[in-house]
Amino acid sequence: MTKVFIDGSAGTTGLRILDRLENREGIELIRIPEELRKDRKAREEAINAADVAFFCLPDEAAVEAAALARGNTVLIDTSTAHRTVPGWDYGFPELCGMRERIAASRRVANPGCHASGFISLIEPLVREGLISPNTALSCFSVTGYSGGGKSMIAEYQSDGREAEFNAPRQYAMTQEHKHLKEMVKLCSLEVAPIFCPIVSDYYSGMVVTVPLFRKDLRGSAEDVIALYSELYHGPVVHYEPYTEGMIAGNRASDRDDMEISVAGNEERLLLISCFDNLGKGASGAAIQNMNILLGLDETTGLVL
Repeated sequence: MTKVFIDGSAGTTGLRILDRLENREGIELIRIPEELRKDRKAREEAINAADVAFFCLPDEAAVEAAALARGNTVLIDTSTAHRTVPGWDYGFPELCGMRERIAASRRVANPGCHASGFISLIEPLVREGLISPNTALSCFSVTGYSGGGKSMIAEYQSDGREAEFNAPRQYAMTQEHKHLKEMVKLCSLEVAPIFCPIVSDYYSGMVVTVPLFRKDLRGSAEDVIALYSELYHGPVVHYEPYTEGMIAGNRASDRDDMEISVAGNEERLLLISCFDNLGKGASGAAIQNMNILLGLDETTGLVL
């Protein structure tokens, strides 16, 4: 029986992890009373009694929680705090060699949702030399409002909300989005991309798109498709030929997989990653990482 503690189980990501594990065979959930959920001693005892502890917390609280861990507890942090920190392995197993590192790890940093889409598209191209690390890239990403957590969900679902919530809204206008650091590091980029995230009036799902000019590509569209097809053939991330005139932001809502596509033409490509911000972009990825750490089939408990 694997003992699991979710520190921050009241948040959006934590609640979905809890829902996935609550009735799962072989899992024993460690719980602390609601009134003690912020009590340092109670949390420390729970973390160290667990085989696996998930941190679904703000960054500062996640750092504090990690400092409480002793012994052999495996930590999976869903915050931004440890994604580029030495000693933590990045929890995107589809990257080259990362699945093996995760399997042997005691500290796994779950990827950001926008970052997962961008990195899945760009890291292989840089690694295989199809684009240069100093290529000036741009990225736009459309996400459902659940990506903003409980406060944003409440805003979108409130009665009498402002009219602006009826339309897509672009944010992170200062180009200082918290996912940029991991996007740059994991892709070995020398130039941070221009990143334009957009939140829209639907609950979950996202589409991340990186436009690419042919002049910036050391090869052809067929080379990109061949690489994606070789790398991404499941069970979770898979290449899907683009055949539709439109792609909806909620196409992969309530699923834990990720579709990789290439659209456009020989001169201007669109590299597209479609998934659920709460699935492969958060809780689903955390469960996948836990499965790998425990030596289980990594799709156990996932919705594919």
